[in-house]
Amino acid sequence: MSKWIPWPAYYDQMPLDLRGVFNDAPAGKHGFLQVEGDKFVFEDGTVGRFWGVNFNGAACLPEHDYAEKVARRLAQTGCNIVRFHQLDSEWHTPNIFQFTKGVRKGHTMEMDVDSLDRLDYLVSCLQDEGIYVYMDICTYRHFKAGDGVPSTVELPDCAKTPYVHYNRRMIELQKKFAYDFWTHVNPYTGLANKDNPVFVMGEIINECDMFSRAFTVEPYVSEFRGMYAKWLAEKGITDVDAATCDLNVDEEPLMSFKLEVQEAYYDEMMGFIKGLGVKIPLCGTNWLICGANVKAQQRGDYVDGHTYFYDWKWGEHKCANRRMTEVVNPALGGLAATRVAGMPFFVSEWDMPWPNAYRAESNLLYAATGLLNGWSGFTIHTYAYMSHLDRMDMLGKEASSGAIGGVAYREGIFSTWNDPAKFGLFCHAALMTRRGDVKKANKTLKVNYTDLKRGASFDAFTATPEQNQVAACFDGTGEIDQDVRVIPDAAGEVRSDTGELYRSWEKGYGTIDTPMTQVAYGLLEKQGEIKLGDVEIKAETDFAVIALSSLSEDAIGESDNIMMTTVGRAENTDAKFAGDYMVEYGHAPILAEVIKAEIKLHTTNPNLHVWAVNAEGMYHGQVPATYEDGVLSFTIGDQFPSVYYLIQAE
Repeated sequence: MSKWIPWPAYYDQMPLDLRGVFNDAPAGKHGFLQVEGDKFVFEDGTVGRFWGVNFNGAACLPEHDYAEKVARRLAQTGCNIVRFHQLDSEWHTPNIFQFTKGVRKGHTMEMDVDSLDRLDYLVSCLQDEGIYVYMDICTYRHFKAGDGVPSTVELPDCAKTPYVHYNRRMIELQKKFAYDFWTHVNPYTGLANKDNPVFVMGEIINECDMFSRAFTVEPYVSEFRGMYAKWLAEKGITDVDAATCDLNVDEEPLMSFKLEVQEAYYDEMMGFIKGLGVKIPLCGTNWLICGANVKAQQRGDYVDGHTYFYDWKWGEHKCANRRMTEVVNPALGGLAATRVAGMPFFVSEWDMPWPNAYRAESNLLYAATGLLNGWSGFTIHTYAYMSHLDRMDMLGKEASSGAIGGVAYREGIFSTWNDPAKFGLFCHAALMTRRGDVKKANKTLKVNYTDLKRGASFDAFTATPEQNQVAACFDGTGEIDQDVRVIPDAAGEVRSDTGELYRSWEKGYGTIDTPMTQVAYGLLEKQGEIKLGDVEIKAETDFAVIALSSLSEDAIGESDNIMMTTVGRAENTDAKFAGDYMVEYGHAPILAEVIKAEIKLHTTNPNLHVWAVNAEGMYHGQVPATYEDGVLSFTIGDQFPSVYYLIQAE
């Protein structure tokens, strides 16, 4: 019979505070972020590694009082980056073009003064706390008739069409917004945004390309056909009729033309933005889609990827409880297939969202695999969709109802800030990432892209990023082709070539074993005793994540200050499910399942004590422990059950 404890979240503080571990404020103290080979470095030589969150929609434009609190809370968690996402989406209030609903605004030609003031203040608060900013320039901007854009009623949101890549009016509007934002002087920092090193990355357009978005709206379809006809004539190609061919298929020579259009768009936009004096690395877009889209990303300074692991059925409240630990490819292969050899790689969106009961296993698996591959970090989608979090006291229900036709994910299923199963582990993920706790793989496997079409095989990337560094190449210099499987399903497991990471999809669990962080995650009870470098774990709870990280400069076996987090399932009180269908959300308080386990810590410190820390940051009680022959032994879950524990010397 499992036991559950209330675990409320507080929007203005975390139970533990890691700011003293890093001491890296203010953001920008190391100078501007730059590209050096396949990694980011700041001007003073400091390597740029980031762990953080997206702020979606109205969360980017909070009241001043909230901005101070959320910046402090993120810094307490160890996060050092926020991606501003969906600033330009009209569905939320405020947005960058309109502060409130009610008055009709028939154009998107200028930023709203009040919205901009809120954004400016948030930037200054984040900077003061040592948190950097990733700028998402174009996401869901919906052009209006007043913008001088034809067929606005028929147009979906900006980033959902191919037209933004070539229509001159749309490009000029994107340039104007880029100019207005990057040259704007923030009164709270005293700097133009282009001159403030708090900004570290920026993308041209979110999740948009020439290959996956359909051509449907006039006059843009005819405009493209005219461009294509001219290009065909220049190439001397006479067996293709640009006026009648299907524009929504992957075939030559159409794919080559689309690729040229996309690359030219990136070159023009990046050239314009850099011409304003913007100094930070820029990328094009941020998803896999097909090899052609990945190839286009070589025009940028770095490559960005997105991935999700869920089976949510929109409108049906259905979520299959799949476990990452029990599948061969836990959505990591798509990220590896997006990474281009020789370029830095960042993951600006990822998630294994609520209500999947096993979502706790995602954070540390992703963070560790990213370090193994030399990736530069992650921002989860998302922290929150709004800033009214003082009243958000349950999981998955941030808003009163959905937005844009009742889209379920904007009610809050992706919001993580109050989820002990995910955000509860962010302290460890931030520590691992920023310190570089996991070694980079010894071997780099380059994969040749031989098929650039949608639907092509990416078998070479299945499970391999958990063994070696993996990256795509387009010059034929790779060791294998993209359709060659390296690690078969029958292997049942994968181990990094450094020996620090292990996962078995056959047994349903994994481990991270480094000097500074040691973790066991997945179906732990049935594994019996799990032995790591300095820690032995014998769990009595079927599914759990048990993570220990040193909070000092010493390895776990010598540290006098260790953070331990134990978490598994988390849900709302009285939440009800019928198989994979959620029948009722439930209500507050949020509950965390108690993790029961025997822990043996091999340590040179004989005077360590184990303190349970509650959700309010108070000592809940001292867990009984014994020290004998260099081993500190204790049991968690029976007395003073908690999510957080501190193992400290007196």
